[in-house]
Amino acid sequence: MNAHDRLTSRAPGEEAKLHYGDGEFAVLKPGRYVVCSVSGQQIPLEALRYWSAERQEAYAGAQEALQRFQELEGKV
Repeated sequence: MNAHDRLTSRAPGEEAKLHYGDGEFAVLKPGRYVVCSVSGQQIPLEALRYWSAERQEAYAGAQEALQRFQELEGKV
């Protein structure tokens, strides 16, 4: 068991609260997943690869991240 397992095993099935930084995130409230800001899909913490530190949002994948960027830039 590593540090990540200890953080998430305390709150199985619960949404985590994170602070997104540049290239890393900090767990503010332990949980198993976060919710994609675009699709509403649950993203397990171990699968989280895309987020915006500026907007403090998580994305399920590259497509959702691009979609959000385009929406905010008025290109969609």
